[in-house]
Amino acid sequence: MSLLFKIIVTFFAGMGAGLGTGFAGMSAAAVITPVLVTFLHMDPYIAVGIALSSDVLASAVSAYTYGKNKNLDIKNGLVMMASVLVFTVVGSCVSSKVPSATMGNFSVFMTFLLGVKFIVKPVMTTKEAMANVSPRKRVIQSLVCGMLIGFICGFVGAGGGMMMLLILTSVLGYELKTAVGTSVFIMTFTALTGAVSHFSIGGAPDVSVFVLCVLFTFVWARIAAVFANKAEPKTLNRATGLVLVILGLVVMAFSFID
Repeated sequence: MSLLFKIIVTFFAGMGAGLGTGFAGMSAAAVITPVLVTFLHMDPYIAVGIALSSDVLASAVSAYTYGKNKNLDIKNGLVMMASVLVFTVVGSCVSSKVPSATMGNFSVFMTFLLGVKFIVKPVMTTKEAMANVSPRKRVIQSLVCGMLIGFICGFVGAGGGMMMLLILTSVLGYELKTAVGTSVFIMTFTALTGAVSHFSIGGAPDVSVFVLCVLFTFVWARIAAVFANKAEPKTLNRATGLVLVILGLVVMAFSFID
């Protein structure tokens, strides 16, 4: 397989994953994994490892950009991250005891529906409205919601970024920019944990594909995060929704090709 073909495939995979991460805090695995499996015929387990590795830097640079623009809730993000990590393990353990179900398209379908939601019903919550919630109540909400997100992600094996964005905006009442900023902050650490465990178990990936995916995802995530932090709320909702709808449709198309 030629290097040029790998560059083309990883460029578009990284672009889709980076835009999804920078705009909506979604996991790169939702885009990169099916692309690498379909076009480069890569082992799915290794493809997920590469996608998670790409997620680490992309989420980190996005979190930095959102944080610099004061669109990041670190305190409650840390509480949610701790419960997400613990209950991801719990969900994985429970999942291993249950007969496997056809839930592989859960994350993709959710991506599409969430995109439609942002276009049709934008999140227009303000930071002032967020501030009206008591700190104690916010911590409890973050803990409980993190447990739910972690368990679902561990059980289903996907959908972390989308679940976080949905719960942060719909259940916890976060303003969209702060929701995305907090989501990518959490995803930086969850992706790092996942990437290390994948390569520890599955072995080293194709170095050229690994480097290209990490690089392209990082660049596009940075571009998307900068744009998102400068955009007006309604414009950001529509842009986020459009990116999610397109990514959802493209990844669903890949599943049919495969």
